[in-house]
Amino acid sequence: MADYGQFCSVARAHEAIGGRWTLLVVRELLCGSRRFNDIRRGIPRISRTMLSERLQELVHVGAVTRMDGEHGPEYALTEAGRELMGIVGALGTWGQRWLPRRAEDEDLDFEPLLVDMQRRVRTDTLPKDPIVIRFEIEGQRQPRFMLLKAAEVSLCTQNPGFPEPLCIRARLPALVAWWRGDVSFAEVRRMGLTVEGPTILARAFPDWFERYLFSEVAPAERR
Repeated sequence: MADYGQFCSVARAHEAIGGRWTLLVVRELLCGSRRFNDIRRGIPRISRTMLSERLQELVHVGAVTRMDGEHGPEYALTEAGRELMGIVGALGTWGQRWLPRRAEDEDLDFEPLLVDMQRRVRTDTLPKDPIVIRFEIEGQRQPRFMLLKAAEVSLCTQNPGFPEPLCIRARLPALVAWWRGDVSFAEVRRMGLTVEGPTILARAFPDWFERYLFSEVAPAERR
């Protein structure tokens, strides 16, 4: 792709980090992902080839460093990469404030939602003993499982062998609307989301999570 041919630092920076998917790769690294497959779990529609190219480009411009980890290559943001937090944060805030929030009309994937829920668990609020939450989402072929314990929060395709007291049943747009801050938990229950299990755990469920990072940003239409 041809360069912009401008001295301006905005143009030069956009040449370096403005490619499709690039800032989503940075977002995943900012959220703590370090390995290739972990990054891709948060961006499931990126091809392996494209992710490899974007990581190489970020390494080339000095925003990311690649190192040999215990189980293979790992990636981490450099000082230059960490400074991109301001750009990612500004985009997130702008999107929450100015873009329409109509989950019903959006093309949504379940995996990035689960990944974000996993990394925003409030471990200090969890029950003393490990439990597993079962997610049954309309349109998904198989349920997914989230293991919750103080020392570990994991996503699984099968119950890893712990008690499974709660089952969340919902349509994906409804779950997204709650997580993103579009509606309250009471409202999403009226939209059809159900939490099946002991009352004390069902009531505690929403408090086990710090919702989406930008969930407190109100849409401009409400102001």
